[in-house]
Amino acid sequence: MFSCNCKCNCNLFAVIGSLIVGIIAAFLQTTGAIVVTPAFLWVVLGIAVAYLAVLAVSVALNRRDGGFDCLCPSLGTAIIGVLASALFSVVLLGVGVPAGAVGVILVGLLVFSLALLISATACFVRCLANCDSE
Repeated sequence: MFSCNCKCNCNLFAVIGSLIVGIIAAFLQTTGAIVVTPAFLWVVLGIAVAYLAVLAVSVALNRRDGGFDCLCPSLGTAIIGVLASALFSVVLLGVGVPAGAVGVILVGLLVFSLALLISATACFVRCLANCDSE
């Protein structure tokens, strides 16, 4: 049903775009323009858990249709985004947002992983929709 050539060229764009978003978030955290609150961290953790469930269901449905070969690198990138988002949100919930360089780096990594999760999911959907075939 889903026959993708697994080009998934958008993964590179997903990583680069997410890196830019993470750097901007770290800079804005440094200047005080954004403040990461525990509510935001809980939302990120919830998004990560929900995305993991949605990815598991979509893989299961795609496998039943016999099109498992399409799930190329986009799935791996999305799972990295899920795990990193969950990890950094739990770390920041556990220790709070520390002041200084460590806090800025952790917030930048959190926003990077959340942006990677969202953009990699877009690549995953694109692959499932057979947009890479010629």
